[in-house]
Amino acid sequence: MAGLYDELLVLLHGIWSRRWIALAVAWGVCMLGWLGVSLIPNGYESKARVYVNTQSLLEDKIGITQVQSQQDLDRVRQTLLSAENLEKVVRGTDLAQTISGPRDVAGKITTLREHITVLAQADPSMIDISATSADSGLSDGANARIAQQVVQKLIDIFQEENLTGGRTETRQSLAFLDQQIAGRGKQLEAADKRRVEFAQRYAGVLPGAGTISQRMDAARLEINNIDAQLVQAQSALSAMNGQLAGTPATLPGVAVGGGASPLAQAQAELAGMRARGWTASHPDVIAAQRQVDNLRRQGGASGAAAAGTPNPAYLSIKSMQAERAATVQALSTRKAQLQADLNTMTAHQIDEPGVASEQEKLDRDYAALQTQYDKLLADREEIRLRGDVKTETGAVQFSLLQPASLPTAPAAPNRPLLLLGVLILGIGAGIGVAFAIGQLKGTFPTAARLERAVGIPVAGSITQVASTAQVTLDKQRMKWFAGASGGLAALCLLLIVVEFIQRGTA
Repeated sequence: MAGLYDELLVLLHGIWSRRWIALAVAWGVCMLGWLGVSLIPNGYESKARVYVNTQSLLEDKIGITQVQSQQDLDRVRQTLLSAENLEKVVRGTDLAQTISGPRDVAGKITTLREHITVLAQADPSMIDISATSADSGLSDGANARIAQQVVQKLIDIFQEENLTGGRTETRQSLAFLDQQIAGRGKQLEAADKRRVEFAQRYAGVLPGAGTISQRMDAARLEINNIDAQLVQAQSALSAMNGQLAGTPATLPGVAVGGGASPLAQAQAELAGMRARGWTASHPDVIAAQRQVDNLRRQGGASGAAAAGTPNPAYLSIKSMQAERAATVQALSTRKAQLQADLNTMTAHQIDEPGVASEQEKLDRDYAALQTQYDKLLADREEIRLRGDVKTETGAVQFSLLQPASLPTAPAAPNRPLLLLGVLILGIGAGIGVAFAIGQLKGTFPTAARLERAVGIPVAGSITQVASTAQVTLDKQRMKWFAGASGGLAALCLLLIVVEFIQRGTA
């Protein structure tokens, strides 16, 4: 620890012995640095805050949420710093007086893009707009006015972009969708025409509607359903046959003299059915006809009335039997027809597999085009409705919370801090130069260092003895050094005070 302390004292002594060099370097660095700070032009910053209300009850009601409005707000914020908008700023402020051609305009646009900031706060409805003007060719007052004008012009463009930009985007979107809908409509018509031509060309090969696979699946499903119904109908017919076999056709007794015979009654019932318009295939007509035929066979050619009274239960069961039989016959016929169609389609699918695949491709293409066409129509209606809502209700409303301020003091550079930093840098540079010179010169401040350097013992050292005149001169030089050092600090303080005075009188 003692050795480290000794080394530190040696270093400080080396720097102190070259203090005039350090002071000269500090003065030189400070003067150059302060001159550079004074040449930095003042930058005046103007700020404004805008509140954008994107809430709309009507938009929520019709399904246009606030997220879409927020997307529109982001779009306007991103395009605010476009070259077109910045050119409007250049030509709409005092910057127009400093341009003489397109090249100057391009340079001003580049400078503005670097000095304009558009930030959204934690609440996305709050937007801060700031601009800085630091043109060395203009006065402080002109820079301050230009900064304010730039921010105000940006606010105007912000409102214009949101109010008119939405209408322009709506018109462009509708025009694009109309073009796409027209194109999809032509494609849809062409696809439908190809389907019709295909159906006409293979009308006998592919009966029915839909693809061959769909029709085959539908036929198989219907056959399965008919099988289930046929089993039930056959069971019901068997039950009717059993009941009919156990029911007598007539009841024992004597027919009433002079009354109508059973044959005449059956014929009358049959004539009444036909008079009501029932056809010969109707189940009740079929049952009545069979009853008449049976009575005729029982009564002989004379048509005499059979002995006994006809059994009403027998006639009713006979009628239901005929109805069940007709149902079984109809289901069997329908099943046979479906099976024949299914066999035909299977045979054609085996013989001509390309026909089925081509039909499926045509139907698939038509369905895809129809889906796209319907979606484009829905999108067009939604965009039109959203545009009408924004135009009529003013969905986005602006409120200027903080107007563009006219700066009275430069926002940059921070000259007091820079002046102080230059002073610290100058002092550090002086100390560093003195230290470097001390390290480069081959002197030995202590006997121990000399002994380590040469490798031989040092017998002793002689202390410097200063005369009275030398002491007086050293004191005088110390005063000069203190005055020069104090003058450097005082000059820095004076420059800082002058900077604050200039800011107060700006």
